[in-house]
Amino acid sequence: MPSEKIGFKIFVMNTAVKFVHDQLTAKKEYPKFKAGDNITVNYKIVEGGKERIQSFRGDVLKTQGVGATATFTVRKISDGVGVERLFPYMSPNIDSILLHKVGKVRRAKLFYLRERSGKSARIKEKRVK
Repeated sequence: MPSEKIGFKIFVMNTAVKFVHDQLTAKKEYPKFKAGDNITVNYKIVEGGKERIQSFRGDVLKTQGVGATATFTVRKISDGVGVERLFPYMSPNIDSILLHKVGKVRRAKLFYLRERSGKSARIKEKRVK
């Protein structure tokens, strides 16, 4: 009898641990994007006890890393000043990612955009056939 109770407790603990593990490591489905694409990242911001969703729309400068440490950098121009933000793929604070334009670029890291402004900083859109 006691061994049955112990086995049941272990089973309940294992399922609870598995449930929490699945909740924490749940993979979110995002659209496929790469450097040069124009995306909007909707992420959660906690201010005091309140939580709100703020969007950050810009061009992807780079993606790097593999697995849990993978990140991507998004750059936008705000009031004439370039603003870059680094987002982890696995962040629980990312609510959603929307893909607006697929860029036509020939390199994986677009750091040259930091020195450019105006028309020379534009990225051509890839045409869909």
